[in-house]
Amino acid sequence: MGRLQVQVLWCLHLMLSNWTLAAPNSFYQKYLHGKNQDNQYNRVNLKVESASSVFALRGGNATLPCRFWYEPELNSPREVRIKWSWFPVGGGPQTDVLVAVGSHSRTFGEFRGRVQLSQNFPEDATLVLTELQLNDTGRYVCEVVDGLEDQRTTVDLELRGVVFPYRHPLGRYSLNFLDAQRACEQQDATLATFAQLYQSWEDGLNWCNAGWLADRTVQYPITQPRAPCGGPGLAPGIRSYGKRLLRLHRYDAFCFSSSLRGQVYYLQPSNKVNLTEARRACEDDKAQMAKVGQLYAAWKLTGLDHCNAGWLADGSVRYPITRPRRNCGPSEPGVRSFGFPPPQDKHGVYCYKAQE
Repeated sequence: MGRLQVQVLWCLHLMLSNWTLAAPNSFYQKYLHGKNQDNQYNRVNLKVESASSVFALRGGNATLPCRFWYEPELNSPREVRIKWSWFPVGGGPQTDVLVAVGSHSRTFGEFRGRVQLSQNFPEDATLVLTELQLNDTGRYVCEVVDGLEDQRTTVDLELRGVVFPYRHPLGRYSLNFLDAQRACEQQDATLATFAQLYQSWEDGLNWCNAGWLADRTVQYPITQPRAPCGGPGLAPGIRSYGKRLLRLHRYDAFCFSSSLRGQVYYLQPSNKVNLTEARRACEDDKAQMAKVGQLYAAWKLTGLDHCNAGWLADGSVRYPITRPRRNCGPSEPGVRSFGFPPPQDKHGVYCYKAQE
């Protein structure tokens, strides 16, 4: 290569380098231009904060607080980029929820149409979720971006409700993790989190069979230590088997259900009915057979109390007791279970009528 060619290439390199330095990305140029005009820029720090956790009910709304500010305070507000994202309880990739710049915003996936920023004041980044679903629980990240500055904080969303142990009709310890997820969903519930199980243990849940949780661990709550459940010398608490192989290991499940958007009620035709007749009886009453999660939610959250056993949609027979009394089972409140009797047996039925 001749000397002239080398000089031409060198000149082109310098021109391109200077052009790159003189023309930064337009997104950052906007912010850098604004900051260079602010004589406080080198001394300003962006701060973000929120609450640690928020509790709500399924079907309702939740407000996840988040605000930002500058130290020292700015003389005039600056336009920032606000992003909310979500990590599910059981683990998994981060999911975008909402991104906003000024008055423009965009929502994503299952959150589309159900989330918005409250924007009650210029530094307000609070997220409002509506029509809460069972799988909305998890950790939410509030991120504020001002040019090259990026600050974030987190808030955990928990739903209030009831945890219940669930055993498959095939018998004890027949569910791997994926089966347990499906079993809970079929009962209008979701796999419980450890925090939900712990709260239920504090409320008196005492169950000796191990079950899957949403974080892929296997645990069970004991309030009355005894020989088959770790031994009488072991203190009350949550017994843990740790994380297990999702497809290989099999246990029961701990499910979680929140508030109802309908009514659970006991229906007894003129004569008690078998499983097929029970399903038809609810349909004739313009309803459906109640699911296990719906019965537990009605017992825990609305005080449903009925001493008669009835069929449920999964083929089990149960009844809810909030006021223990003679001939209605143990002395503690709870949902009594007869397991999965032969489908030709005769019982009443619990129906569920959705809210119109």
